Amino acid sequence: MSTLDSKVPDGPLDKQWAHHKEHLRLVNPANKRRIDVIVVGTGLAGASAAASLAEMGYNVKSFCYQDSARRAHSIAAQGGINAAKNYPNDGDSIYRLFYDTLKGGDYRSRESNTWRLAEVSANIIDQCVSQGVPFARDYGGLLDNRSFGGALVSRTFYARGQTGQQLLLGAYSALMRQVGKGKVKMYDRHEMLDLVLVDGKARGIIARNLVTGKIERHGAHAVLLCTGGYGNVFFLSTNAMGSNVTAAWKAHKRGAYMANPCYTQIHPTCIPVSGDHQSKLTLMSESLRNDGRIWVPKKLEDAKAIQEGKKKGSDIAEDDRDYYLERRYPSFGNLVPRDVASRAAKERCDAGFGVNKTGEAVYLDFGAAFERYGRIEANVHHIEDPSREKILELGKQVVSDKYGNLFDMYENIVGENPYEHPMKIYPAVHYTMGGLWVDYNLQSTIPGMYVLGEANFSDHGANRLGASALMQGLADGYFVIPYTIADQLAGEIRTGPIRTDTAEFDEAEKHVRGRIDQLLNTKGTEPVDHFHKRLGKVMWEKCGMARNAKGLQEAIAEIRAIREDFWKNVRVPGKAEEFNQELEKAGRVADFLELGELMCKDALHRNESCGGHFREEYQTEEGEALRDDNNFAYVGAWEWKNDPGAAELHKEALEFTVLKLSQRSYK
Repeated sequence: MSTLDSKVPDGPLDKQWAHHKEHLRLVNPANKRRIDVIVVGTGLAGASAAASLAEMGYNVKSFCYQDSARRAHSIAAQGGINAAKNYPNDGDSIYRLFYDTLKGGDYRSRESNTWRLAEVSANIIDQCVSQGVPFARDYGGLLDNRSFGGALVSRTFYARGQTGQQLLLGAYSALMRQVGKGKVKMYDRHEMLDLVLVDGKARGIIARNLVTGKIERHGAHAVLLCTGGYGNVFFLSTNAMGSNVTAAWKAHKRGAYMANPCYTQIHPTCIPVSGDHQSKLTLMSESLRNDGRIWVPKKLEDAKAIQEGKKKGSDIAEDDRDYYLERRYPSFGNLVPRDVASRAAKERCDAGFGVNKTGEAVYLDFGAAFERYGRIEANVHHIEDPSREKILELGKQVVSDKYGNLFDMYENIVGENPYEHPMKIYPAVHYTMGGLWVDYNLQSTIPGMYVLGEANFSDHGANRLGASALMQGLADGYFVIPYTIADQLAGEIRTGPIRTDTAEFDEAEKHVRGRIDQLLNTKGTEPVDHFHKRLGKVMWEKCGMARNAKGLQEAIAEIRAIREDFWKNVRVPGKAEEFNQELEKAGRVADFLELGELMCKDALHRNESCGGHFREEYQTEEGEALRDDNNFAYVGAWEWKNDPGAAELHKEALEFTVLKLSQRSYK
């Protein structure tokens, strides 16, 4: 086991980033034209990084597996983006955003990175406004804010319920501008299948053209992975079905350490599972918790009647409703962090108070919001003694203006009008805080390979606050990597173009082709989804919202058995050199079957609860996460040793110079 060097600068926390930038090496603008950079992924992190680096003069190759860069998964982050601009004048600051983020992550993130994220957050909003992102405005035309979980201030900027999409369109336009100028060469419908190292440095990738099946070699002086998270290891998640871990996992097997893989975020406001037919789950934005109140019946008989279809939520009297988050956490109420809200929902449902056929759902109710907004609107329009019907009509229109697309989406999926009956929600896998380990410069343990956005182990610790994913992706791409990558590329001016006809590229391509041949030649009887569903069931039941040692040990054995069965019995039809989506899927599931075991291994070794990692053996008397700071205040980074079970643990100690470690409380 080694001690990892985070390369965190010396000095006071609030001066570190400025000081660091002043002492990084630079690349002459004329020399940037001689340097090639590969960016894998075109979400907010990838698109912003590629656009920024190309604008600076570097030659960029951009890869995505989607048919267009604008279809990257960042569009699914609907609710908003955080920034410490204090527009509502409610006491926000860089320090408070830093504090909320570090506390929300249960003190398992690197202080310096978290501070930097808060520090550059304000710049992100200005950047996006200049790109034409249509953020919501207040009556005076100023940018509007709303609240999100884990904060007592309103710092979330939003574009109705389409924030991720609008932000991505801004970054996409910047990217395509550079494509038009010839500074970015776009490779859509391409999937990275291996990382190529030359003399220990990242020097390119092996990619497959997903339309033709052709295997291609691409060289560069640096490689940026911006490929998102790995939530689809659970099969059912809020992620797009194509979201995967393959690029990051290939880098891991080439020497990049995988940090905190067991830190997965369970989002509390997902549309509940409705049956075995589903291939993914749908998220209802956390923004809904601004105005929606979460509850279950107080009486078990009412819950049972709802489960049996004899009653609806609207039939339950106000006094018979348990607004359990407001009861348990009076300070934060419905806006507690995601891990806290998710566990509270599970506890109520496990106790028998669930509100759908399976008993795994709680209500998200807007009745109070309709009435509150309706009364305000009645006053604004000078309507005297409005009827209750009029108040509700006015209030529903306000809610519709704020969240209408989300309400429409819910009704289309569930078949129930959320304006008339409370929404039903239940926690589901969403974001992953674990990922490839990076230092302060966002460089992995492989020189020349950088990891941005959700693909790295992030600035969020063991739990991410809502609206912070978009913040991190854009911070990494626009305001961090353009500075830090220059420090490494300054040494590449005399390197010359990276050749792809070398032994290293030969070996990597041979490895990729061998893997593809193995998948196609197994000639089993079971489709890929058969194994993915089995893996997902094990992961959700034994490494999901709650874990324990016995379950994790069982999960490791079960995943190994599934992986062995996969390589004996998987059936992948078609050929390699053609459009073959089953082959794509098979490769991704094969990687998930290795990652899943490492996640369980990581969760088993961490004998504590923190954030989204909740070990049932380690909880307070009130059922909250119980950390062990004496033994586990570190980043756990795993080195590949030819098998996930043999992975070697390396530790980066977490030091806290500004915040004092303390038990989280949202009461």
